[in-house]
Amino acid sequence: MLHIFLADGFEDIEAIAPIDILRRCRLDVRTVSISDSLNVTSAHGNTLVCNQLISDTDFAESEALLLPGGWPGAKNLLECEALRQPLVELFHRGALTCAICAAPMVLGENGLLEGRRATCYPGFEEHLHGATLSTELVVEDGNLITGRGPGAAMAFGYAIATRFAGEEFVSRLKEGMIFAY
Repeated sequence: MLHIFLADGFEDIEAIAPIDILRRCRLDVRTVSISDSLNVTSAHGNTLVCNQLISDTDFAESEALLLPGGWPGAKNLLECEALRQPLVELFHRGALTCAICAAPMVLGENGLLEGRRATCYPGFEEHLHGATLSTELVVEDGNLITGRGPGAAMAFGYAIATRFAGEEFVSRLKEGMIFAY
């Protein structure tokens, strides 16, 4: 199961593009609100109804955790105590951990980027403690995938999808979606 954690102020495309791509791969994707409401409002005023609340999430089922960026969405994720412990435990257990735009700061501030390659939205580098910084759109390093920003959302989604659905399937999906990156 793949869990995508959403906080008020998330960047629309950084959540929706990976959700769309992963569901096209027929993967079990659950959107998780970090608040006490299933309704989460994006940075651009769109409301998404999540599948579940973080308080109802069984992290033992998590194969991957995804953190979209956006502001103040990434800040809200960073301040979410209910997310911190499971995020750290699952990362160390080897679960695929993915963050894009400002959200890699959540990983950096929790000590998960030490000795790893990572990217983020310009201006958030100071939060990526211990990381070797990159300006690539998408950076993969073991069980870690980071994306640079909104323009990287589809490439980020495809990188995650490839881990679960394989290169051949994702290649056909890219072709069908007219993705030329």
